[in-house]
Amino acid sequence: MPRHHKSGRSLGVLVPVVLLTVSACAVGPSVRPVIAVNDGSQPTSGHAPAAAGQLPPLDTPQSSSISWSDCTSSTKQRMPETATSLSFQCGRITTPLDSPGQPGVGDVSIALLKAGTGPIPLVVVNDATGVPGTLYAAQLAAKLPAELLQKFSLVGMDRRGTGASDPAQCVPSSARAEIVGYDPNDTQLDDLLAAAKRASQECVLELDDRLQAMDSWRTAEDLDQLRGALGVERLNAIGHGEGSRVLTLYADRYGSHTGRLVLDGSPDPILDPPTAAQAAAMGAEATFDAFAASCRTRGCSLGADPKQALLSLLAKLRQHPRTSPLSAGEALHAVLMGLADRSAWPALADAITAALSNNFDALAAFVQPLSSVVGNDPPLLDTQLITGCNDVQMRLPPEQISGMVSDWSKKAPLFGGLFAQQLLLCTSWPVPAQQLPTPSGHNAPPILVLSTADDPVTPEDGTQRTAHQLASGVLVSWEGGGHGALGQSPCATAAAQHFLVDAQIPTDGTACPP
Repeated sequence: MPRHHKSGRSLGVLVPVVLLTVSACAVGPSVRPVIAVNDGSQPTSGHAPAAAGQLPPLDTPQSSSISWSDCTSSTKQRMPETATSLSFQCGRITTPLDSPGQPGVGDVSIALLKAGTGPIPLVVVNDATGVPGTLYAAQLAAKLPAELLQKFSLVGMDRRGTGASDPAQCVPSSARAEIVGYDPNDTQLDDLLAAAKRASQECVLELDDRLQAMDSWRTAEDLDQLRGALGVERLNAIGHGEGSRVLTLYADRYGSHTGRLVLDGSPDPILDPPTAAQAAAMGAEATFDAFAASCRTRGCSLGADPKQALLSLLAKLRQHPRTSPLSAGEALHAVLMGLADRSAWPALADAITAALSNNFDALAAFVQPLSSVVGNDPPLLDTQLITGCNDVQMRLPPEQISGMVSDWSKKAPLFGGLFAQQLLLCTSWPVPAQQLPTPSGHNAPPILVLSTADDPVTPEDGTQRTAHQLASGVLVSWEGGGHGALGQSPCATAAAQHFLVDAQIPTDGTACPP
């Protein structure tokens, strides 16, 4: 059933599992924000502003080499539920497929979208496994204050292998169906492992030299190519979710070209994949609890106990796995993807209710982009496997993961098994030659980091550890739910606006109300 992308609904469950930086470092307890904010529009505190360096000036583009053409109509067709008077322009750049030090491998075409007419470009990098960056930039621009768009034009980039940037679509459809539909409670993983092997074998054969060139390290290089093509000395950018890690890589590699950066949710920079995956499962569980509380408050269709309603649906789907139009695995993927978009929570509740009455269309629509082509965009699962497995070196034995499925299902009854199973999916993929470095931020100006209390994709603790890990990190925490705070929290959005437009650095540890 074809459908258009909606903000946040295409965020796959693999994001917090396979898209991780591997490290063996231990961490201490989470540091929660300590400054209460009661204003709904702008964060304040009784402390002096943070003296953590200066933000660089904004430079107007000089001699941009990008040819832009109007694409307002086609872009609005991709976002039918978003009302906006903004205009959109599309363009492209070409970057080396591999690092510039290894010429002759080939090039990759990168798709771009510019939203608004502000004179300063503000690049937007989305999760590799979310909606394409061009679409995300258009959706985000429709939510941001007009004052910000008077200063900046948002420039969204489809990361290599995603959207219209030489999209990668190599996983066999049967393997996709097996992976997405696998029962999260199943500790017998032979069939899942076989599907992951088929996926890796086919992608190695089909993509050849392209395969290992699709990772966050090379995406950071694409950003510097884009900076040059935009004609600016410094890159000003927003990173959403896992896209934030690309910006921290950029800041460490290109410190002299780093401008004003905002990280809206970020993967944990310290925990190893199993520990981070378990933390992500617990984070998803907490997000569902926040969804359930919101559901009860507004008197939604799920009644007094939304979690029990979902558990009843999963039990129903497991009774007749061969004849049910939706599997338990697909249903949980759909719920997780719906949880990422706070504005979609009412629709998600109604979709679960409808599924309990044997109408599965609405719930299936949430998960469709994960395993199917939607519009011209490749299935998200392909990108999740390629970029995710290229970004991590750790590979775990199936028998260890089987034990995790059993153990985590007790700790996180909804999502524990699902997150544990995802650790199996990179087992057969080529191991990258180098491990992504832990971000430092030592050569960068202050970087604004926004965390969300109940984020099912990039959990709050991991985002806060990113802020503490960065020498230049400044943390603002939103006590809300969903994936990301920009455009959702007026307080966090105002902090980002003043940071980007006015060079005002908020106090580290500022908290924003739900």
